[in-house]
Amino acid sequence: MKEKRTLIAIAAAALVIGVIAYVLASQSSFTMGRGMGQHMSGDYLIYYQVKAVLASMNAFLLISLLSMYWKVYSDTGLEFSLGLVIFSFALLLYSLVSNPLLVSVAGFRASGLGPFAMLPDLFTTIASFTLLYISR
Repeated sequence: MKEKRTLIAIAAAALVIGVIAYVLASQSSFTMGRGMGQHMSGDYLIYYQVKAVLASMNAFLLISLLSMYWKVYSDTGLEFSLGLVIFSFALLLYSLVSNPLLVSVAGFRASGLGPFAMLPDLFTTIASFTLLYISR
């Protein structure tokens, strides 16, 4: 029962982080390509807002997984657990560097990939939540 509550709390926190990311992404002005002053509009803006939400939720879910796997590794010392720690850390780094909010803060521009900009993050979110569910 405690594990179910923990999982629900993690999912709720991920949703809250997603809402915060959406608010931040809605207030950000993403720019496209190399042209100065070409601001995104329409579908591209929606895709990058969704990408920001998914990447932020992924980062939170992966931090949760990383902490769980680290605890298992420190308790058992199994190499498989260390592999899960490294796997989670690599996915966390992917999630952080693919977040359009971080990219825009760093001064780079979006490339305008349309829906293909957010699909990897959608699949990573599904995989992260599945790993979190299995691990609990």
